[in-house]
Amino acid sequence: MTEQQLLDSLSQPSTRRQGFSEVVKQYSEPLYWKIRKLVLCHDDANDILQNTFLKAWNNIQSFEGKSKLSTWLFRIAINESLDFLRKQKANEMVSSDADCNVANKLLADDFFDGDETQAQLQQAVALLPEVQRTVFTMRYFDDMPYSEISLILGTSEGALKASYHLAVKKITDYFHHID
Repeated sequence: MTEQQLLDSLSQPSTRRQGFSEVVKQYSEPLYWKIRKLVLCHDDANDILQNTFLKAWNNIQSFEGKSKLSTWLFRIAINESLDFLRKQKANEMVSSDADCNVANKLLADDFFDGDETQAQLQQAVALLPEVQRTVFTMRYFDDMPYSEISLILGTSEGALKASYHLAVKKITDYFHHID
């Protein structure tokens, strides 16, 4: 289904469930990977994906079409991911202990298919503040243009570029310290 066909089916009460089922089918995988790159753990990503679709379903009638459906869904997914990361950080009284274990957790995760360098990169990314982590992930891993990130996060392109460059500097410094 095209985006317009999806929007048409979502706008009609008689076809809304079927349309939303198609939304879930089309967007589950890309949303999962956006979420997974932020929260790293497969189970957490699955939970956040379910929350994203639940929130989208509960708010689908208020979707005004001012942005693409995919942009709206990505915004919900990223906000859910950031909320999760904030709660996780609040629950971990000593966050440095949790951050130190990111690489080891990833290497032990059956769903992680990277090597030790990729695990170290994810550990460096996990040490970034949430906004820098989000911008870096969207730009570096997803190769998303600043204009699209700006739409999703509601932040100016200039601020996003500054966040990205700060993130790159912190990650570079991290790798210099582990050598």
